[in-house]
Amino acid sequence: MPRHPWSSAGLLGGTLFALVFVTFHAAGAASHSALRADRILVDKSSRRLTLLWKGRPLKSYRVALGPSPVGRKQCQGDERTPEGIYRIDARNAGSAYHRSLHVSYPNAQDVANARHLGCKPGGDIMIHGIKNGYGAIGAAHALKDWTLGCIAVTDGEIEEIWAAVPNGTPVEIRP
Repeated sequence: MPRHPWSSAGLLGGTLFALVFVTFHAAGAASHSALRADRILVDKSSRRLTLLWKGRPLKSYRVALGPSPVGRKQCQGDERTPEGIYRIDARNAGSAYHRSLHVSYPNAQDVANARHLGCKPGGDIMIHGIKNGYGAIGAAHALKDWTLGCIAVTDGEIEEIWAAVPNGTPVEIRP
């Protein structure tokens, strides 16, 4: 005879499941909040973002870039991800891409280069999650470069990166 879900045995089983779920979920959240990085390294050729602490890699993430990832960003609209040394200078918890960390592009060299080329350097380069409403895509998002020059990770990964790095953290983007 099947047990009713609200019977004492069903209630006990549900309570145990909830307790185990909350315990594992809290342990995962605690490990995310314990991650601290003092530098971000993005390697465009390998499509990897690595969090570093005192020069040592802590954790690495697969990323998607702009659809024209080879070469440094030169002009607004070129769909390239910049290359160089920048900083995280702002964050947006209400981003259209789950959450986003603003990268301080363009620097003085980027502005001078764009001026020389007769164009605007662009801006709004972010490390961000997946477009709101599409988070279920998860890691499959990185199978294709799809941003307009930003650096994209999964929603869970941007949560982890967001918690690990304060504003002012250096970001090195390598070819």
